[in-house]
Amino acid sequence: MSAGPDGGGRTPWIVGVSGASGTPYAASVLRALLDAGESVDLVVSRAARLTLLDETGAAIRDGHWREDLSRWLARGADGRPDAFRPGPDLAAVRYWSAGDLAAGPSSGSYPAKGMLIVPASTACVAGVALGLSKDLLQRAAGVTLKERRPLVVAVRETPLSGQTLRQLTALDDAGAVVLPASPAFYAGGTTAQELVDFVAGRVLDAAGVPHRLYRRWTGELGGAAPGEPGAAGEAERPE
Repeated sequence: MSAGPDGGGRTPWIVGVSGASGTPYAASVLRALLDAGESVDLVVSRAARLTLLDETGAAIRDGHWREDLSRWLARGADGRPDAFRPGPDLAAVRYWSAGDLAAGPSSGSYPAKGMLIVPASTACVAGVALGLSKDLLQRAAGVTLKERRPLVVAVRETPLSGQTLRQLTALDDAGAVVLPASPAFYAGGTTAQELVDFVAGRVLDAAGVPHRLYRRWTGELGGAAPGEPGAAGEAERPE
């Protein structure tokens, strides 16, 4: 598989999917990145494949990743095929095997806009915080930090141990954005997919990628407004 920007000259976002529960968050982020015209380098850990199969019934196989990914992204948050959600065009996706430590994203000279780990397991958090490179996902995250590129870590675990909290603090100190996968309800979401899309939208907000995944807070009760392209980082509802 060739390295560097895609055929259109676009520098990619690296999306890492770890083994935590919450693979629908990853699907929503991937769809929105492609809808925004972004290029994506995808790394799915071995544990994430098992979680994906359990949560959605979808499989990602190295030799058949394109057809498998298309089927996965055409499913809703409940794992069922959604006739109103066709799979996106995957021409801008490059897939890397998690066991390939010689892959492009393992090097700081490989061009990337940054990395989004969605969802991030506590094992993944620990590995990145400790500077380990047990697989390509951890290695790419370490490279992202050392190159001072944006790294968003959407941790999906509850409760959190003191050890994990210290590791998350270490990631924050290193420059990562620690983003718990915690949906909000002021945006009017009533379905599982809408709650998933809120978290995915916040991940993209942190990365500075425009989207329309959730209704933004306007400062008035009942006044959440649809997200607008380029509106990432607008004011949130005060606590």
